[in-house]
Amino acid sequence: MSHLLRTRPATTDAMLAVFEDAATLRHALAFEAELARAEAAEGLIGKAEAEAIATLCGGIAIDPAALANEAALAGTLAIPLVARLRKELPEAAAKALHKGATSQDVADIVLVRQIRDGHALLQADLARTASALAALARRHAGTPAIGRTLLQDALPIGFGLRIAQWQAGIVAAAARLQDEVEQGAVLQFGGAAGTRAGLAGKGAAVSARLAAALGLPDAPPWQARRGGIAGIAAALAIVIGALGKMARDVSLLAQNGVGEAREPAVPGRGGSSAMAHKRNPTGCQIVLSACLRAPGLVAGILAGLPAEEERGLGGWQAEGPALAELFLLAAGATEAMATVAEGLEIDEAAIARNLEAAALGGDIGESENLVAALLHHGG
Repeated sequence: MSHLLRTRPATTDAMLAVFEDAATLRHALAFEAELARAEAAEGLIGKAEAEAIATLCGGIAIDPAALANEAALAGTLAIPLVARLRKELPEAAAKALHKGATSQDVADIVLVRQIRDGHALLQADLARTASALAALARRHAGTPAIGRTLLQDALPIGFGLRIAQWQAGIVAAAARLQDEVEQGAVLQFGGAAGTRAGLAGKGAAVSARLAAALGLPDAPPWQARRGGIAGIAAALAIVIGALGKMARDVSLLAQNGVGEAREPAVPGRGGSSAMAHKRNPTGCQIVLSACLRAPGLVAGILAGLPAEEERGLGGWQAEGPALAELFLLAAGATEAMATVAEGLEIDEAAIARNLEAAALGGDIGESENLVAALLHHGG
């Protein structure tokens, strides 16, 4: 069953592909294949058995819908997946499959690889947004405009200072997310109780080989320590919120009575089904909707932090869907604001007219110097 009519308007095709069933299966199968190869390299299973496992994992066709029904009954994706693989393997390879691993190892490896793929997509659009805003901030650093506090006219500012503040917030949020991904999206391989039992004391060596093969930093088992995942979730919400700051301001500036800035005209975007004259800030709408949804998703992940003993019940199982949704929302928000930033229309005549009507004068203080400082600090 597809949910694209609900999900696609809030995200991008590229991010949907990162978290689609085919990607989930690909990562799970890669784990089993590379685990077998790592164990064969350490002499824990035969090389022939490892290659049989890897060959099967690289070519098996699995119906995601059927596997999902089996996973709903089993409680985890790995149980029916491993069972299907074992049915297709010779006896010796079937026994070697999944050696020393457990279901949560598979789930966490799938999740962290999707996190890294999703983060790469976000980085590109965040960089687009930051670059476009930096150029706009410099261009309008000395443009006198009304500064507004508590939604009321305050003192004049350089219009570029407002833009530089958007840029600084987005750059800082992107850096925070980068740090959290680097620290938290790492290999998870602990086995049944986090001890790497059954690997003849070679668990660390297998882990190092597995991490290298999967393109992940190696790490000690963290199956019951979910702070890394929670940190990534919180950082995603902060990215969405930083983009939301820009979206809120642009939507206010685009109001008919203000008219100081507006989203670029994009065919098919911003119209009304009932009022042909309207030009709605639809990009801002995407981001502000994400801002409403993100905090609840993060709260659910935070609630799972007090995991029970060596493997929690219910907490980590709730993370995957919530984190996937956060990435989908973040992708829609970053793409929308990148498009807005690159084509933002700024009406200098309206800015000057509003400032004159407010009779606030034109002293913008140190706005130009502050723009330069913010852009230097934010990169």
